[in-house]
Amino acid sequence: MKRHEAREKAFQTLFQLDSTEMTVEEATDHIMEGKTDQFFNLLVEGTFRNRAAIDEKLRANLEKWSLDRLPKAERTILRLAVFELEYLEDAPDRVVLNEAIELSKSYGDDRSPKFVNGVLSKFTDKGITD
Repeated sequence: MKRHEAREKAFQTLFQLDSTEMTVEEATDHIMEGKTDQFFNLLVEGTFRNRAAIDEKLRANLEKWSLDRLPKAERTILRLAVFELEYLEDAPDRVVLNEAIELSKSYGDDRSPKFVNGVLSKFTDKGITD
């Protein structure tokens, strides 16, 4: 599985976990249909396990928004990207930002990419400009 697909599947799994009472294993099985992928597992398990710390980092970088008021898609995308930016070192920041923006284009509204870029740029000291 390519990393882009792993990130998208991880987003879908984490979104489901934020919306249901499923366990990580149940949500993973539902999205992955029995397949396994090491990077996907790392993203899901790491983001889920570190969610409280990630949420604190996000709260500190949100302006005029509370984390609870964010739409679930944007909140999930931000959590996933912050996990990758703060806890993993194998992808350049620019790649992580670009992937998060692409997810926000697919799963958010018209303003989501700019919002996601703005928040994540605080974690990288730079954003992506179109």
